[in-house]
Amino acid sequence: MSNSPDKTIASDSVAEFIGTTKRFGSITAADGLSLRIRRGEFLSFLGPSGCGKTTALRMLAGFERPTEGDVLIDGSNVSGLPAHRRPVNMVFQHYALFPHMNVAQNVGYGLRQRRPRMPKAEIAQKVAKALGTVRLSDFSDRRIWELSGGQQQRVALARAIVNEPKILLLDEPMAALDAKLRGEMQRELLALQRSLGITFVLVTHDQEEALAMSDRICIMGNGRIAQVGTPGDLYDRPRSRYVADFVGKANILTAEIIETRDKLVTVRLRSGALVAVQQNPDDSRAQADIAIRPEALSLAAPDAPLPVATATLPARVTHRTFLGDHTEYLLEADDLGTLQVNVPQQAERVSGGHDVGARVHVLWPEGTGLVLAADD
Repeated sequence: MSNSPDKTIASDSVAEFIGTTKRFGSITAADGLSLRIRRGEFLSFLGPSGCGKTTALRMLAGFERPTEGDVLIDGSNVSGLPAHRRPVNMVFQHYALFPHMNVAQNVGYGLRQRRPRMPKAEIAQKVAKALGTVRLSDFSDRRIWELSGGQQQRVALARAIVNEPKILLLDEPMAALDAKLRGEMQRELLALQRSLGITFVLVTHDQEEALAMSDRICIMGNGRIAQVGTPGDLYDRPRSRYVADFVGKANILTAEIIETRDKLVTVRLRSGALVAVQQNPDDSRAQADIAIRPEALSLAAPDAPLPVATATLPARVTHRTFLGDHTEYLLEADDLGTLQVNVPQQAERVSGGHDVGARVHVLWPEGTGLVLAADD
């Protein structure tokens, strides 16, 4: 992203990375990050292990100091400010709750450390309000080991929000939960963020979690920001092969660019088939990677009538997997390698499906797919 100031966004930003770099000896964990975090938004840092997302979060929290560049909160440079003096709170992956304290004591711990001391009655009032917010009002006297994983997470959230931070930081807080509970907690966490109006910044490697919860997602790779956008932008308009491959599933094919017309680009696949796909900013190359989502393709028997303006790719079914709302097909396409096609169950029932080993046509509608920018 650009370092140039944007007055509209800047006035509404609660935090900002400005050319922020963090090195650990010879290893660059975060490389020249430039990002504005908007007030009241739910932002996720998403990427594989070692991509720099946790380092970015820790620099925002104050647990790491940038080697170069700055970190701003509410317009003030906090790069040298320790964690306890920043208006942020953090929920850790394993919650970091005190086992020797009950729920109320855990939630009120930060308030009891304030100087000058806060009156006990005020602490009790704030703790009660925080526990009510996370629906744990009846659990104030419980010990931590008496709680389920989801309840422990709510205690960690209550302990964070009781201090009324400007930013709440979440370091993979649902990684230890089972799949069903994780889904429930995602919905609860999102509802909590909307009700409080606090900026939430989440670190996760789970793309479904980021897509489901975020207003915007910052995709990280090799310590750099690969792309920032809404979940819809990143899914429908990934700029590079890295982003297309990381967010959702995509068929990525190398193609020769033939011509550009009306925001569409005609490309020739290795099989010789010509398809028209959406344009990306850099179409001056002779070759480019093309991405198309599995659900954008469909299947037809070789003798079936074909829709107008649709390219056909001959293929053979190698795997067929029923997944409830859709059937996932893996195909060996002539001269193209493996393709994935996801067929909705309604369409599957109408066609009767295609058996493993069957010859089919993969249908590629005009204007579907996208030319990807080159990865750095």
